[in-house]
Amino acid sequence: MSDPSVEQSATAPRPRVVVWQQVVLGLLVFGYYLLVDSLHSAGRRVAADRHGRDIAHLENVLHLDVEKWLNDWLSGHHTLMVVANYEYAFTYIASAIATLVYLLWRHPEVWRRARTSFVLVTVGGVTCFWLYPTTPPRMLPGNAFFDTVANHHTWGSWGSPLVKGANQLAAMPSLHMGWALWVSVALLWAGVPRWVQWLSALHVTVTLVVILATANHYLLDAVAAFVLVVLADRVALWIHPYWEGSIVPSADAFFLHVEETGHAQIVGGLVFWDRTQRQPTREDLVELVRSELGSLPRFRQRVEQRGRWRRARWVDVRDVDWGWHVVEWQVPGRRGVDEAVARIESEPFPRDRPLWRIVILDMGDGSKALLFLLHHTIADGIGTVLQAMQILRPKISLPEPAYHPSGLQTAVATAVGFAQLATDGSKPGGKHAGLGVAGTGRDFATGGLPLAELKEASRPHRVTDLVLALTAGAVADTHPALAESAGGRIRVAVPLMVREPGAAAEGNATAAVMVDVPLRPDDTGALMDEIAAVTARLRRPTRALASRWVMAHLLRIFPEPCAAWFAQTVYGHRFFDGIVSNMPGPTQQLSMAGSDLVEVYPILPLAPGAPFVVGALSWDGVLGVGLATDPELVDARAVTAAMERRLRERLARLREDTDDLGDTEDAGPAEDRLTTS
Repeated sequence: MSDPSVEQSATAPRPRVVVWQQVVLGLLVFGYYLLVDSLHSAGRRVAADRHGRDIAHLENVLHLDVEKWLNDWLSGHHTLMVVANYEYAFTYIASAIATLVYLLWRHPEVWRRARTSFVLVTVGGVTCFWLYPTTPPRMLPGNAFFDTVANHHTWGSWGSPLVKGANQLAAMPSLHMGWALWVSVALLWAGVPRWVQWLSALHVTVTLVVILATANHYLLDAVAAFVLVVLADRVALWIHPYWEGSIVPSADAFFLHVEETGHAQIVGGLVFWDRTQRQPTREDLVELVRSELGSLPRFRQRVEQRGRWRRARWVDVRDVDWGWHVVEWQVPGRRGVDEAVARIESEPFPRDRPLWRIVILDMGDGSKALLFLLHHTIADGIGTVLQAMQILRPKISLPEPAYHPSGLQTAVATAVGFAQLATDGSKPGGKHAGLGVAGTGRDFATGGLPLAELKEASRPHRVTDLVLALTAGAVADTHPALAESAGGRIRVAVPLMVREPGAAAEGNATAAVMVDVPLRPDDTGALMDEIAAVTARLRRPTRALASRWVMAHLLRIFPEPCAAWFAQTVYGHRFFDGIVSNMPGPTQQLSMAGSDLVEVYPILPLAPGAPFVVGALSWDGVLGVGLATDPELVDARAVTAAMERRLRERLARLREDTDDLGDTEDAGPAEDRLTTS
């Protein structure tokens, strides 16, 4: 059985083919041919005859004039003449069309290059017909060739009713030979099985013999076709660099540019296995991921960018370096797990291999944890969850977004979003001295908050409002100097999912909406009430759609240095002070490599200069919180402990209020109870 790591083309990103554009391109090429074909004159025929004699004379001098010998041989075999005529009339067209369709269907990673080179071969050949008309040997006055076409009237050949008006002064170069050679080159790009390549080589050989034996072309016409195909291949390679497959979309390349500032952009998850069950080994994980490589295309591709002005591309790798991608580390208990996450989050992945890694953390007490890590250019938080689901059992799907706007609704909402973004104003307080330190070190801590209790504690608001309040209150509790430096208020980026239904897990399909939240050690309920008043914008998709349009479309039209400047300018402390992302996850128990997962925490990267990022992921009844911080500014463990304490206090106060309300209701008549409440 072949290694899935080298079975690349079947899962390569499929190019978005706009049918009408391809039709227009084909009509333009055909129109160009008709224009050249319409250039009939006695002078062109004289020039074509002269060019034909020049080529025949040159071949005679070089002892390459094999056409007469092959034509004499073929003229003695009636059946072969008919077969040769049909081969000449149809196989070059059929093979070219079949190759284009096949490449689009099975090898989309090379289709655009093949399409472009095919157009260049054709246009180049027609241009030669215009500038250097050449009479084929069988039609050259004074030559004693047996005209197989004229003598057998093969349907579809020159001179038959089907192509009676076709340009016959088009010997140099031979497009029959050019298209046949193009097919072989295109199939070579696609890496088709060797027997297919040999079959194509046989077709090229047969075509060469046929065009000479039927006296439709000179040998130098075939040589010119070879040169034309080589040149078209080089130009197509320049237009569509084959290093390789697809261009990294601008919304994903955004995080490559951010990482150029030295701040690693790695997303992922930290999971703990049930210690009462068998703990999976590294070999178990290698086998599991290997079996799913077909559904994880980015696990078999690396990023390559040749030059500051060239757009990055996903490049297929032949072999996966399992010794680097899946490793096992020994760590000193639970604290060692957090330290391992902080260490790996602070170091950018090397670009000479696929941008993912799985690290098994053996805590030395019979229990293990696992880090599932991807570069942010591969996926956002939800995309990472979706890709992790490929190696979890049972395989389930997360609920898709309930909001499915039409094209018109999306356009209107995006326009409204641009107006809203323009009037949102700058970050409160400007660039606070304590919030703009661009350290590259990392601290990491986790906390598990029961989802049912969170929902209870968030009433009458939403869980996201409560998570924002817990975060702001905990940071203010534990870091009063930072809160004072911020002026009691910070701007938080809240990512919202704008992923379309059925979209692939790869790529970033979120957009950040900015929310100004109080940074004070006030009561959590009071903070949440204040926050809920400004988070209504999170329930409307307008700002998110406008941000997404900029990332996915507007950035695409700018040169890479401009896109890099934009990413490094807007993503960080100049525009916001932290990130809080609340993501949905599965609601049932899942396992990996035969062992149940008992704790799951998201891992998100810090933005440059921002002191913290909170990732919250609901998983089987628990909201797992992963907090990454700049240790020079924020103590991650202190903040997560304060968040858990604040949640307990919030629940206790709500329950006290409920008990007090119950006592009051029992004390008086109904109308008094209504007034009291």
